[in-house]
Amino acid sequence: MKVKKLLHTRYRVNDLEKTVSFYTQVLGLEEIRRHKSPRGSELVFLKTPGSEELLEICSYHASGPVTFCSDLTHLAFEVESLEAFAQHAAALGYPLSDGPTPSSSGTFAFIDAPEGYEIELIEYKK
Repeated sequence: MKVKKLLHTRYRVNDLEKTVSFYTQVLGLEEIRRHKSPRGSELVFLKTPGSEELLEICSYHASGPVTFCSDLTHLAFEVESLEAFAQHAAALGYPLSDGPTPSSSGTFAFIDAPEGYEIELIEYKK
């Protein structure tokens, strides 16, 4: 017996609207659905163009404030042009936090999401 496919990754956050705005306005993800779970969590599901897996942003105040542990996890997204994306993100208040760094497969860099989660951006060589 094995799993069939990855459905979603969940990140719990303190400020749901600020975080959703970051993923939709800065990264360009699409909000697919939003609802309250039976236990009271506020959930927003986001989708990246070209991917089946969803990103679930969760606000669940009953669990207390989210404490962030740096370098525990990150999301990685492919971009067409790292330079163009960096200019776009910086104009919205999210400058690169590290990089760009050339690699054997292209160039990568990082930005920080509002709650401190690190986002990796990868521009593959053409």
